[in-house]
Amino acid sequence: MMNIQQLIEFDQQLLLSLNGHHSLFWDGFMWTVTSTVTWVPVAVALLYVIFKNNKLPQAIAILLMLALCITLSDQFASGFCKGYFERFRPTQDPDIMYLVHTVNGYRGGQFGFISSHAANTFTVATFVSLLIRNHLMTITTFVWAMIASYSRIYLGVHYPGDILCGALAGTLFAVLIYSSYYYFYEKKHAQSRFVSTQYTSSGYIVNDIAPFYLVLGLTYFYAIVGGMIRAKVLFF
Repeated sequence: MMNIQQLIEFDQQLLLSLNGHHSLFWDGFMWTVTSTVTWVPVAVALLYVIFKNNKLPQAIAILLMLALCITLSDQFASGFCKGYFERFRPTQDPDIMYLVHTVNGYRGGQFGFISSHAANTFTVATFVSLLIRNHLMTITTFVWAMIASYSRIYLGVHYPGDILCGALAGTLFAVLIYSSYYYFYEKKHAQSRFVSTQYTSSGYIVNDIAPFYLVLGLTYFYAIVGGMIRAKVLFF
């Protein structure tokens, strides 16, 4: 069984291995994917799904619970863990910082454990999956969280261990918050709905989720175009 020093060294070697596989295309793609602004249209599409399938008071309650998930995950990662553990980001670690591939000179802040990107994306993916309860939606949101989290390794600003622990923390917060929401609100306000293939197991209309998939797909297309432009595959 590995001790803590061996785990740290393994984490460093895994980071260098994953971070070492790069290209101009992936530089552009990951740079786009890692930006929070990129995902604003997807967030709007998700809000559409929530407000379309719930009465206004319940939709607001869901929005507040989701906001609470993100706030707790972000504050736990950035407000507590980074300052408490003081583990250097790979791009700031004197032992390996000059071996790490960076994009656009971006090195992030001084400390990186745990990843707030991973905590925030996985808390959203988990909460949405528990809320909507649709297999395709679950797969889609978790793939999104994994790609967004992996972009931090690609950019060299987080170790795989930072990502793993951030994902676990975000998932835990989402499960706790959703469980509280479900038992104290949803069970009391649940509406009986006709059960068929038109609905998810939690009563969301399947067709209403389609705009979310469309916007998500277009956002990934935007990231791909960004990668192609950086690699000079596209010329205007």
